[in-house]
Amino acid sequence: MVEDAGLVTEIDEKRDDDNKHKHKHSSSSSDSETDNFSILNAVRKNRLFGRQKPLHLVLGGGKSADIILWRNKQASTGVFSAATVIWLLFECAGYHLLTFVCHSLILTLATLFLWSNLASFVNMSPPEFPKVTLPEHLFVNILLCLRAEINKAFITLRDVASGKDLKKFLSVIGTLWIVSVVGGWFSFLTLFYLVFVMLLTLPMLYEKHEDDVDTYAEKAWVEIKKQYAVLDEKFIQKIPILTSQKNQKQH
Repeated sequence: MVEDAGLVTEIDEKRDDDNKHKHKHSSSSSDSETDNFSILNAVRKNRLFGRQKPLHLVLGGGKSADIILWRNKQASTGVFSAATVIWLLFECAGYHLLTFVCHSLILTLATLFLWSNLASFVNMSPPEFPKVTLPEHLFVNILLCLRAEINKAFITLRDVASGKDLKKFLSVIGTLWIVSVVGGWFSFLTLFYLVFVMLLTLPMLYEKHEDDVDTYAEKAWVEIKKQYAVLDEKFIQKIPILTSQKNQKQH
């Protein structure tokens, strides 16, 4: 146990040092993270959601992961501040999206127009307008991913509505009910902002305390399974629909 604790402390210190410095070579840094995570898994095998990779790699391992985990504090602060300002404008100040877009375009176009025309009079170089072309493959990939997720949703809804799986039906109904209740507490924009804030805070906090969180999550999951087994034995298995379904599967 002492050797395991010393090994974990050494790996944690190495991971903290890696977090303080930017990685110059993404491939080598990814390999280093994977090696460190493998050594940690040798001591602590049970990770949240059965995770087999470091959290940074699970989130993509690129700039977006650095922002979410606050490894690039300047970029993370900028993204968080921009989201907060937008939320305050639309939710608290009562600004409307269409009005905001139009006013922003008016200000931008007016500034560029005056700059282009007055540059020769004040000995300034005129603004350079880059040629912006959106890549076709990006939108194709987004639409393909969206199509796949929509198809999965339709399949799930069909399975639920067919009446073949009561447990799945109850879980979906319960989830939708919880979402409807939470949606009644906040507006859609506020709810979206809260989800965004959790996305920028929970992964970072989890990475700092992942060992403690994994330990408590494992204990909680064991307790949930125990309680569900009791509920299943006393109530769920006595529902006639489930009993008939079970008999059909056996024959």
